[in-house]
Amino acid sequence: MTDRLSQLIQAVEEADSSKLLLEAVQNLAAARLEGAIPILIEALSYNNPGAAVASVDGLILLGSAAVPPLLELLDMHNYTARAWAIRALAGIGDPRGLVTLLGVATADFAMSVRRAAVKGLGTMKWHWFPDELRDIAQEEALDALLFVAQQDEEWVVRYASVVGLQSLAISIADVHPTWLAEIQTQFNLMSCNDEVLAIRGRVWLAQQKLQQKIQQIKSDISHESIQMPETEEKKSPLTSSDWQDILNQLYEIKRQERINSGSEGDPRRFQQLAAAITETNN
Repeated sequence: MTDRLSQLIQAVEEADSSKLLLEAVQNLAAARLEGAIPILIEALSYNNPGAAVASVDGLILLGSAAVPPLLELLDMHNYTARAWAIRALAGIGDPRGLVTLLGVATADFAMSVRRAAVKGLGTMKWHWFPDELRDIAQEEALDALLFVAQQDEEWVVRYASVVGLQSLAISIADVHPTWLAEIQTQFNLMSCNDEVLAIRGRVWLAQQKLQQKIQQIKSDISHESIQMPETEEKKSPLTSSDWQDILNQLYEIKRQERINSGSEGDPRRFQQLAAAITETNN
Protein backbone atom coordinates (compact mmCIF):
# COMPACT_ATOMS: atom_id res chain seq x y z
CA MET A 1 0.00 0.00 0.00
CA THR A 2 1.42 3.37 -1.00
CA ASP A 3 1.78 6.24 1.45
CA ARG A 4 -0.78 8.23 -0.50
CA LEU A 5 -3.36 5.45 -0.35
CA SER A 6 -2.71 4.95 3.36
CA GLN A 7 -3.27 8.63 4.04
CA LEU A 8 -6.49 8.71 2.03
CA ILE A 9 -7.86 5.63 3.79
CA GLN A 10 -6.85 7.00 7.18
CA ALA A 11 -8.77 10.19 6.43
CA VAL A 12 -11.90 8.12 5.77
CA GLU A 13 -11.47 6.06 8.92
CA GLU A 14 -10.84 9.09 11.14
CA ALA A 15 -13.58 11.34 9.76
CA ASP A 16 -15.74 12.44 12.70
CA SER A 17 -18.49 14.28 10.86
CA SER A 18 -20.67 13.73 7.81
CA LYS A 19 -18.94 16.57 5.99
CA LEU A 20 -15.43 15.27 6.69
CA LEU A 21 -16.47 11.75 5.72
CA LEU A 22 -17.89 12.98 2.43
CA GLU A 23 -14.73 14.93 1.64
CA ALA A 24 -12.50 11.99 2.57
CA VAL A 25 -14.45 9.54 0.39
CA GLN A 26 -14.48 12.01 -2.50
CA ASN A 27 -10.69 12.36 -2.27
CA LEU A 28 -10.25 8.59 -2.10
CA ALA A 29 -12.52 8.07 -5.10
CA ALA A 30 -10.77 10.76 -7.15
CA ALA A 31 -7.39 9.08 -6.61
CA ARG A 32 -8.41 6.16 -8.89
CA LEU A 33 -6.33 3.63 -6.93
CA GLU A 34 -7.37 -0.02 -7.12
CA GLY A 35 -6.25 -0.50 -3.54
CA ALA A 36 -9.08 1.81 -2.51
CA ILE A 37 -11.80 -0.53 -3.81
CA PRO A 38 -12.51 -2.31 -0.48
CA ILE A 39 -12.92 1.00 1.36
CA LEU A 40 -15.08 2.47 -1.40
CA ILE A 41 -17.30 -0.60 -1.26
CA GLU A 42 -17.47 -0.35 2.52
CA ALA A 43 -18.57 3.27 2.14
CA LEU A 44 -21.65 2.08 0.24
CA SER A 45 -22.97 0.89 3.61
CA TYR A 46 -22.41 4.16 5.46
CA ASN A 47 -25.39 6.20 6.55
CA ASN A 48 -24.16 9.00 4.30
CA PRO A 49 -25.75 9.22 0.83
CA GLY A 50 -23.20 11.76 -0.35
CA ALA A 51 -20.33 9.43 0.51
CA ALA A 52 -22.15 6.57 -1.22
CA VAL A 53 -22.54 8.64 -4.39
CA ALA A 54 -18.84 9.52 -4.29
CA SER A 55 -17.98 5.84 -3.81
CA VAL A 56 -20.13 4.83 -6.78
CA ASP A 57 -18.41 7.45 -8.94
CA GLY A 58 -15.00 6.20 -7.82
CA LEU A 59 -15.86 2.56 -8.46
CA ILE A 60 -17.11 3.43 -11.95
CA LEU A 61 -13.81 5.18 -12.66
CA LEU A 62 -11.93 2.06 -11.55
CA GLY A 63 -14.00 -0.06 -13.93
CA SER A 64 -13.77 -3.82 -14.20
CA ALA A 65 -11.38 -4.22 -11.27
CA ALA A 66 -14.28 -3.28 -9.00
CA VAL A 67 -16.75 -5.79 -10.46
CA PRO A 68 -15.90 -9.01 -8.53
CA PRO A 69 -16.18 -7.39 -5.07
CA LEU A 70 -19.35 -5.58 -6.16
CA LEU A 71 -20.91 -8.88 -7.22
CA GLU A 72 -19.96 -10.36 -3.85
CA LEU A 73 -21.72 -7.47 -2.13
CA LEU A 74 -24.95 -8.39 -3.92
CA ASP A 75 -25.12 -11.61 -1.89
CA MET A 76 -25.30 -9.69 1.39
CA HIS A 77 -28.51 -8.65 3.13
CA ASN A 78 -27.78 -4.92 3.35
CA TYR A 79 -30.25 -3.66 0.75
CA THR A 80 -28.97 -0.08 0.84
CA ALA A 81 -25.41 -1.16 0.03
CA ARG A 82 -26.75 -3.57 -2.59
CA ALA A 83 -28.69 -0.78 -4.28
CA TRP A 84 -25.59 1.41 -4.49
CA ALA A 85 -23.59 -1.55 -5.81
CA ILE A 86 -26.11 -2.02 -8.61
CA ARG A 87 -25.71 1.64 -9.55
CA ALA A 88 -21.95 1.10 -9.75
CA LEU A 89 -22.33 -2.05 -11.87
CA ALA A 90 -24.67 -0.19 -14.22
CA GLY A 91 -22.15 2.61 -14.64
CA ILE A 92 -19.23 0.27 -15.25
CA GLY A 93 -20.99 -1.72 -17.99
CA ASP A 94 -18.99 -4.90 -17.42
CA PRO A 95 -20.66 -7.99 -18.96
CA ARG A 96 -20.38 -9.85 -15.65
CA GLY A 97 -23.09 -7.56 -14.31
CA LEU A 98 -25.49 -8.16 -17.21
CA VAL A 99 -27.78 -10.78 -15.68
CA THR A 100 -28.01 -8.86 -12.41
CA LEU A 101 -29.05 -5.73 -14.30
CA LEU A 102 -31.63 -7.68 -16.31
CA GLY A 103 -33.31 -8.88 -13.14
CA VAL A 104 -33.13 -5.56 -11.32
CA ALA A 105 -34.42 -3.51 -14.26
CA THR A 106 -37.61 -5.53 -14.50
CA ALA A 107 -38.32 -6.53 -10.90
CA ASP A 108 -36.62 -4.44 -8.19
CA PHE A 109 -39.04 -2.57 -5.94
CA ALA A 110 -36.91 0.60 -5.74
CA MET A 111 -37.59 3.04 -8.55
CA SER A 112 -34.11 4.60 -8.50
CA VAL A 113 -32.40 1.21 -8.65
CA ARG A 114 -34.54 0.06 -11.58
CA ARG A 115 -33.72 3.30 -13.36
CA ALA A 116 -29.97 2.80 -12.90
CA ALA A 117 -30.15 -0.81 -14.11
CA VAL A 118 -32.16 0.19 -17.19
CA LYS A 119 -29.55 2.78 -18.15
CA GLY A 120 -26.82 0.19 -17.60
CA LEU A 121 -28.44 -2.25 -20.01
CA GLY A 122 -28.24 0.32 -22.77
CA THR A 123 -24.58 1.13 -22.21
CA MET A 124 -23.18 -2.34 -21.65
CA LYS A 125 -19.71 -2.92 -23.17
CA TRP A 126 -21.14 -4.94 -26.04
CA HIS A 127 -17.84 -4.82 -27.96
CA TRP A 128 -16.33 -7.12 -25.31
CA PHE A 129 -18.75 -9.97 -26.04
CA PRO A 130 -17.92 -12.87 -28.40
CA ASP A 131 -20.11 -12.37 -31.46
CA GLU A 132 -22.77 -15.06 -30.96
CA LEU A 133 -22.96 -14.53 -27.23
CA ARG A 134 -23.45 -10.83 -27.90
CA ASP A 135 -26.57 -11.60 -29.92
CA ILE A 136 -28.10 -13.60 -27.07
CA ALA A 137 -27.20 -10.97 -24.49
CA GLN A 138 -28.50 -8.06 -26.57
CA GLU A 139 -31.76 -9.88 -27.24
CA GLU A 140 -32.29 -10.27 -23.49
CA ALA A 141 -31.45 -6.60 -22.94
CA LEU A 142 -33.90 -5.60 -25.68
CA ASP A 143 -36.70 -7.67 -24.15
CA ALA A 144 -36.05 -6.17 -20.70
CA LEU A 145 -35.94 -2.59 -21.98
CA LEU A 146 -39.12 -3.01 -24.02
CA PHE A 147 -40.85 -4.53 -21.00
CA VAL A 148 -39.89 -1.55 -18.85
CA ALA A 149 -40.92 0.94 -21.53
CA GLN A 150 -44.33 -0.70 -21.81
CA GLN A 151 -45.05 -1.77 -18.24
CA ASP A 152 -43.21 0.26 -15.60
CA GLU A 153 -45.55 2.58 -13.73
CA GLU A 154 -42.86 5.11 -12.78
CA TRP A 155 -42.26 7.69 -15.47
CA VAL A 156 -38.59 8.21 -14.55
CA VAL A 157 -37.93 4.51 -15.17
CA ARG A 158 -39.73 4.62 -18.51
CA TYR A 159 -37.69 7.72 -19.33
CA ALA A 160 -34.53 5.74 -18.57
CA SER A 161 -35.76 2.94 -20.83
CA VAL A 162 -35.85 5.41 -23.72
CA VAL A 163 -32.21 6.29 -23.02
CA GLY A 164 -31.32 2.59 -22.82
CA LEU A 165 -33.21 1.70 -25.99
CA GLN A 166 -31.54 4.56 -27.85
CA SER A 167 -28.08 3.33 -26.85
CA LEU A 168 -28.92 -0.27 -27.71
CA ALA A 169 -30.48 0.73 -31.04
CA ILE A 170 -27.36 2.60 -32.08
CA SER A 171 -25.28 -0.47 -31.17
CA ILE A 172 -27.35 -2.90 -33.25
CA ALA A 173 -28.66 -0.67 -36.06
CA ASP A 174 -26.39 -2.08 -38.76
CA VAL A 175 -26.68 -5.77 -37.82
CA HIS A 176 -30.20 -6.37 -36.47
CA PRO A 177 -32.80 -4.51 -38.56
CA THR A 178 -35.67 -6.48 -37.00
CA TRP A 179 -34.68 -5.42 -33.49
CA LEU A 180 -34.20 -1.86 -34.70
CA ALA A 181 -37.74 -1.91 -36.10
CA GLU A 182 -39.08 -3.09 -32.73
CA ILE A 183 -37.39 -0.18 -30.99
CA GLN A 184 -38.65 2.31 -33.57
CA THR A 185 -42.19 0.98 -33.16
CA GLN A 186 -41.95 1.38 -29.40
CA PHE A 187 -40.68 4.93 -29.79
CA ASN A 188 -43.56 5.75 -32.11
CA LEU A 189 -46.07 4.43 -29.58
CA MET A 190 -44.50 6.33 -26.69
CA SER A 191 -44.26 9.56 -28.64
CA CYS A 192 -48.02 9.45 -29.21
CA ASN A 193 -49.39 7.71 -26.14
CA ASP A 194 -47.20 8.34 -23.10
CA GLU A 195 -48.91 10.84 -20.83
CA VAL A 196 -45.64 12.38 -19.61
CA LEU A 197 -44.41 15.26 -21.75
CA ALA A 198 -40.78 14.75 -20.69
CA ILE A 199 -40.87 11.18 -21.99
CA ARG A 200 -42.35 12.23 -25.32
CA GLY A 201 -39.63 14.86 -25.64
CA ARG A 202 -36.90 12.33 -24.83
CA VAL A 203 -38.36 9.90 -27.36
CA TRP A 204 -38.24 12.63 -29.99
CA LEU A 205 -34.55 13.20 -29.22
CA ALA A 206 -33.86 9.45 -29.38
CA GLN A 207 -35.60 9.25 -32.75
CA GLN A 208 -33.43 12.08 -34.06
CA LYS A 209 -30.23 10.42 -32.85
CA LEU A 210 -31.30 7.09 -34.28
CA GLN A 211 -32.20 8.63 -37.63
CA GLN A 212 -28.73 10.19 -37.78
CA LYS A 213 -27.21 6.76 -37.15
CA ILE A 214 -29.33 5.16 -39.88
CA GLN A 215 -28.33 7.87 -42.35
CA GLN A 216 -24.68 7.32 -41.46
CA ILE A 217 -25.03 3.58 -42.09
CA LYS A 218 -26.66 4.22 -45.48
CA SER A 219 -23.90 6.65 -46.38
CA ASP A 220 -21.22 4.15 -45.36
CA ILE A 221 -22.86 1.44 -47.45
CA SER A 222 -23.07 3.68 -50.51
CA HIS A 223 -19.40 4.55 -50.14
CA GLU A 224 -18.41 1.00 -49.11
CA SER A 225 -16.74 2.39 -46.04
CA ILE A 226 -18.36 0.58 -43.12
CA GLN A 227 -15.96 0.48 -40.20
CA MET A 228 -16.09 -0.94 -36.72
CA PRO A 229 -17.04 1.76 -34.22
CA GLU A 230 -14.20 3.27 -32.24
CA THR A 231 -14.09 2.25 -28.60
CA GLU A 232 -11.80 3.26 -25.81
CA GLU A 233 -11.41 -0.29 -24.58
CA LYS A 234 -11.24 -2.83 -27.39
CA LYS A 235 -9.82 -5.78 -25.48
CA SER A 236 -11.91 -7.51 -22.87
CA PRO A 237 -10.22 -8.36 -19.56
CA LEU A 238 -12.65 -11.22 -19.00
CA THR A 239 -11.42 -14.82 -18.91
CA SER A 240 -12.94 -17.86 -20.58
CA SER A 241 -14.29 -18.80 -17.14
CA ASP A 242 -16.04 -15.43 -16.89
CA TRP A 243 -17.66 -15.89 -20.29
CA GLN A 244 -18.69 -19.42 -19.36
CA ASP A 245 -20.40 -18.08 -16.23
CA ILE A 246 -22.24 -15.44 -18.27
CA LEU A 247 -23.24 -18.07 -20.81
CA ASN A 248 -24.59 -20.33 -18.05
CA GLN A 249 -26.60 -17.45 -16.59
CA LEU A 250 -28.08 -16.58 -19.98
CA TYR A 251 -28.81 -20.24 -20.64
CA GLU A 252 -30.72 -20.39 -17.35
CA ILE A 253 -32.80 -17.39 -18.42
CA LYS A 254 -33.55 -19.08 -21.75
CA ARG A 255 -34.37 -22.35 -19.95
CA GLN A 256 -36.90 -20.56 -17.78
CA GLU A 257 -38.37 -18.88 -20.85
CA ARG A 258 -38.76 -22.28 -22.53
CA ILE A 259 -40.46 -23.69 -19.44
CA ASN A 260 -42.88 -20.77 -19.32
CA SER A 261 -43.63 -20.93 -23.04
CA GLY A 262 -43.75 -24.72 -23.28
CA SER A 263 -41.03 -24.75 -25.94
CA GLU A 264 -38.10 -27.14 -25.68
CA GLY A 265 -35.64 -24.85 -27.48
CA ASP A 266 -32.26 -25.99 -28.73
CA PRO A 267 -29.54 -26.33 -26.05
CA ARG A 268 -27.01 -27.31 -28.74
CA ARG A 269 -26.53 -23.66 -29.61
CA PHE A 270 -25.32 -22.98 -26.08
CA GLN A 271 -23.03 -26.03 -26.15
CA GLN A 272 -21.48 -24.82 -29.39
CA LEU A 273 -21.07 -21.34 -27.92
CA ALA A 274 -19.31 -22.76 -24.87
CA ALA A 275 -16.86 -24.62 -27.09
CA ALA A 276 -16.26 -21.53 -29.22
CA ILE A 277 -15.64 -19.34 -26.17
CA THR A 278 -13.14 -21.82 -24.76
CA GLU A 279 -11.34 -21.97 -28.11
CA THR A 280 -11.24 -18.18 -28.46
CA ASN A 281 -9.72 -17.64 -25.03
CA ASN A 282 -7.10 -20.41 -25.21
